[in-house]
Amino acid sequence: MTTTTPVRTPAARPPLVTRPLLLRFVTMIGASASFFLLLSVVPLYAQASGGDAGLATGALMLATVCGELATPRLVARFGYRVALMLGLVLLGAPALVLTASDSFGWIVAVCFVRGLGFALTVVAGGALTAALIPAERRGEGLALAGIVSGVPSLVALPLGVWLADSVGFTPVCVAGGLVALASAVVVPGPPGRQPSADHAVGVVAGLRTGALARPAVVFATTALGAGIIVTFLPLAVPTSMSGLVTAVLFIQPAAATVARWFTGRIGDRRGAAGLVLPGLLLSAVGLLVTALTGSPVAVLAGVTLFGIGFGIAQNATLTLMYARVPESGYGTVSALWNFAYDAGMGVGAVGYGAIAAHTGYPAAFALTAAVMLLALWPACQDRR
Repeated sequence: MTTTTPVRTPAARPPLVTRPLLLRFVTMIGASASFFLLLSVVPLYAQASGGDAGLATGALMLATVCGELATPRLVARFGYRVALMLGLVLLGAPALVLTASDSFGWIVAVCFVRGLGFALTVVAGGALTAALIPAERRGEGLALAGIVSGVPSLVALPLGVWLADSVGFTPVCVAGGLVALASAVVVPGPPGRQPSADHAVGVVAGLRTGALARPAVVFATTALGAGIIVTFLPLAVPTSMSGLVTAVLFIQPAAATVARWFTGRIGDRRGAAGLVLPGLLLSAVGLLVTALTGSPVAVLAGVTLFGIGFGIAQNATLTLMYARVPESGYGTVSALWNFAYDAGMGVGAVGYGAIAAHTGYPAAFALTAAVMLLALWPACQDRR
């Protein structure tokens, strides 16, 4: 008599795309489309009204950073859905009345309120997204969320400028407001974490926690390069290569998006910790190759390498940080990661400009690549 050993089959992976996640994607698209539809339009309106275009954008980004620092405590007290709903309203409603006055003070005030709203949507919304994704497929799910939020930005940014030129500022501002408010209708759909009585961990406390601070520092370092490429590469290449700029500004985010997707799938199977260091190294090498600004081949290869490295770092660091906290800490992780993103891009653009004024663009690219390698220490420490 023989016995048959039962064949063990691997456990089925939980579904990734669920109805609650699809509803969250609706709010993600609404917030992204509203923000990027007006991102270049508002400075144009400010300039046409006799104001300073840079100050208008500066007010928007200052409010965004301030909002990111404050949102985790708001989420801890009121829950994801209240914070997300408030964010969509603050992002959308002011846009409806932006052109009611051409006073520069009014424009700055509207930008500041919209910046607070956008911060709420990315931090509270990001935490809610993480809560809706199965832990076993978090990397893949976050990559999918990145694609869903990224596509509207690629479309809305040029579309807003075209619409403003074709039909005027008021219709495009109203459209930007309505798309955010319309998406708020589905906010009650996804399940929201109940307000917590536990002590909320803020961004500053998160920065003092090594398990969160190390990936955030590495990601902020790669974001330095992203801020530099989008700001200065169009100025750094020779005028005879101006047609290359459009391709470069598409290739870099496209490469990052593809890399995020594959990183998510690999990270879910093998762990995200081992991917942070390769992401950092590829980003630095890509920026170093881009320093050869006189060569079209070098520039294309450099931004492609940088895009791949940046995409790897984006997904690996965010996945790793979410894995290191309970659900009550998702708001802190979302705020800290987005703060690292915005701060890295801002510091990169300002710092590179100061260096390039003395060294020229190619040398500044090379020096920035060397500076990025300083993040090898926290990256290596994190692997241990």
